[in-house]
Amino acid sequence: MNENTQKEIEKLRKQISQQEKMASLGLLSAGIAHEIQNPLNFVINFSKVSQKLLKDMQEVLDELGDALPEDSVEEIKEIMSDLEGNMNKIEENGNRASGIVRGILLYSRGKDDEYIPTDLHQLTKEYVWLSYHAVKANNKSFNVAIQEEYAVDLPLVKVIPQDFSRAILNLMNNACYAVFSKSKEIADATYQPTIRVCLKKEGDRINLSIEDNGQGISEETKKKLYTPFFTTKPIGEGTGLGLSITKSIIEQKHNGTIGMDSRPGEYTRFTISIPIQQ
Repeated sequence: MNENTQKEIEKLRKQISQQEKMASLGLLSAGIAHEIQNPLNFVINFSKVSQKLLKDMQEVLDELGDALPEDSVEEIKEIMSDLEGNMNKIEENGNRASGIVRGILLYSRGKDDEYIPTDLHQLTKEYVWLSYHAVKANNKSFNVAIQEEYAVDLPLVKVIPQDFSRAILNLMNNACYAVFSKSKEIADATYQPTIRVCLKKEGDRINLSIEDNGQGISEETKKKLYTPFFTTKPIGEGTGLGLSITKSIIEQKHNGTIGMDSRPGEYTRFTISIPIQQ
């Protein structure tokens, strides 16, 4: 066995080990997500109850009328207004966190090959931001402007949610990696890492594109892009399976297509297209 073969075997061993760790992490994430959902429900529900109590307080205050000094009434109203604003923010962010948790549970526990009518706007948005926060959690200096463009009144589309969300996550993770790597390499204060997400209906198809202004992809790399275990990332940072899995999910399970356009040093755009009727 020559040295190159040994290196390839070692590389594959590390990649398989990484995949096993990710599988275990998926099971752990599902358990954690389930435990988080219950207290989140309490937070959201009690924020709604508190908003109702504030409205009741307002009615009581109105009934009291001139029985209270005007200065005291104004101060109470100001405090109530602040409390109402805080409750609205708690409910809004609680719902957002709940959506992420639902997405994790769906991703981790969905039945294999079960096609479910799905709101792709909601699914895409949840996993775009799940990817961002996951990268941010591991790299505190990471920052990116995410520009979202979602068509209104998109029809529900039958997809395998845990698979389609995995495709979104893979493409977003790659986009985040591309802009973060470029920002570290060029050290240019004028460079603004940006990712554009566009979801729209065109004829009888739904098209989703994710574009970044990162490093771009060379012609040589394009030839191997969907090859299993091919990666340009350091060992431990990538398995080389993300794009090959994404291609399989879109083409084989959703009768769709995946395309890529890139210019080295400027941008990369992946576009997936699936029929509305599966």
